[in-house]
Amino acid sequence: MDGLRRIKDWPEGERPREKLHQRGADSLSDAELLALILRTGDAASHTSAVDQARLLLQRFDSLARLARAGSAELCQIPGIGPAKSAELLAVFELARRLSAHCLQPGDPFCSAETVFQRYRNQFLHYNREVFLCLLLDTKHRLIREVRVSEGSLTASIVHPREAFSPAVRESAAAVLFLHNHPSGDPSPSTEDIQVTRRLQQAGDLLGIRMLDHIIIGRDSYISLSQQGLLT
Repeated sequence: MDGLRRIKDWPEGERPREKLHQRGADSLSDAELLALILRTGDAASHTSAVDQARLLLQRFDSLARLARAGSAELCQIPGIGPAKSAELLAVFELARRLSAHCLQPGDPFCSAETVFQRYRNQFLHYNREVFLCLLLDTKHRLIREVRVSEGSLTASIVHPREAFSPAVRESAAAVLFLHNHPSGDPSPSTEDIQVTRRLQQAGDLLGIRMLDHIIIGRDSYISLSQQGLLT
């Protein structure tokens, strides 16, 4: 078993670091990449860094769930203390920032698909429903992104007053709302549809056009505009 010997005692071609340099990072498994971050295993259980990485992946079921774990959860794993948990949290945060190809101020809104592709990685790591508002100018270019609310595991709490206040302050001509479903299924709930209708009514009263409400799931999205729920 790998855990019965140190990684530096493995054949050179099997060591994660040497393997990375010889074949590239994409040749490494998730466990091997995590092992390079952990660097050392657990001396108490005589396991290698790779074994410890495998234990992390098994305990959290997937790399995505591991990336959402907090420090307290990580420190429950044998051999993972404050230092290693901090390294893991830092790496996953960097990955989130790098992969969050969100709209930047001045970028135009093109389609629901574009929004999904740019925000899916950001929302992937949220355990709760997060409701965002994209403030747009007359040419549908992004002015600013605003987090309106953060809800429970099953529902966001969104009030039209809170949703449109930033748009009024910024003199936005249009808005686009989006939120995630932590379950991964973007199918709109009854509440989602009701909120969408209330938001559109508020926008009509304020003279601010609501372009869409996009629900983001794990691998897909639903545009309520495309579903015919916006008139």
